[in-house]
Amino acid sequence: MPQQDIRPRIPDVVPAELSPPGPELVRRSLVSYVLPVYNEEDGIKAFHTELSAALDERPEFDYELVYVNDGSGDGSLAILKDLAKNDERVRVVDFARNFGHQIAITAGLDVARGDAVIVMDTDLQDPPRVSLELVDAWREGAEIVHARRRSRQDTAFKRATAHLYYRVLRSSTDVDIPLDTGDFRLLDRQVADELRKYRERSRFVRGIVASMGYRQTEVAFDRDERFAGETKYPLRKMARLAIDGMTSFSTAPLKMITRLGFVVLVLSLLGILYALAMKFFRPDITVSGWTMMMCVVLFLGGTQMLSLGVIGAYVGRIYSEAQGRPLYLVRDVIGGDGDR
Repeated sequence: MPQQDIRPRIPDVVPAELSPPGPELVRRSLVSYVLPVYNEEDGIKAFHTELSAALDERPEFDYELVYVNDGSGDGSLAILKDLAKNDERVRVVDFARNFGHQIAITAGLDVARGDAVIVMDTDLQDPPRVSLELVDAWREGAEIVHARRRSRQDTAFKRATAHLYYRVLRSSTDVDIPLDTGDFRLLDRQVADELRKYRERSRFVRGIVASMGYRQTEVAFDRDERFAGETKYPLRKMARLAIDGMTSFSTAPLKMITRLGFVVLVLSLLGILYALAMKFFRPDITVSGWTMMMCVVLFLGGTQMLSLGVIGAYVGRIYSEAQGRPLYLVRDVIGGDGDR
């Protein structure tokens, strides 16, 4: 029996003037979404439904949805697996444990393959329809598009502290970090590739992106209320993120220690001069000096402890970086090329 040729048949050559390229030959842009998930079982399906509806309005693009399960302790992973089973656009990166929101964003960026990469949360506070406005700004030439919160449905305390923090951070650093922006943004492919080179552990992604340069623009939007569940950024985590942002892009705390040291020195000298003057000119009222002694001791002790705390924050960062441990550990990748 003659051997069968299984090689694909080469089509007949048609003159170029008779075969203009069809639309199928034009490569469509791929837009990737990086979507960190931590204990969001009550809202993931609603988010995916709304995001899919928004994407259906723009069929001229191909889409990739990278969900990063950041060690969720509820049923989030099961829901994500079901989404990956029923939607070929979905890929799920499952962490071995909880590594934090900023690390989850980093893992998603490591996996995303799109010509543009959009980072957003899955609690529906960042409306999926706004992400399409980011895409429009990208098509107009922007390489980084920040989603700026025009208004936000949060508590008065959180709005006030966030408003104050971003302005203090911007005034104390050399990096022009956009005001009132979170991690909801679009990155061009080139920017995403460069961002992957930044591997520090105490990450403040929004500050890193702002420091990179490139052509940046903003899209204003109104931030909605959380769809379900509780915030995954309570006061403790917000404080930690604020410290990471300050220590990553500013040496202002160290400079404040130096200034505070000079102030304490001046006050100490004034106290010494006052004590000597009272000793020589009013010895009749200089009893024991217990009050002044306690004030001076407590003031100096508090200043020293504050200084050690600030220095310790920087030393701790050096220690973490020197360990050289991986930023995250992945248990499984589900969907796409990593389907298992």
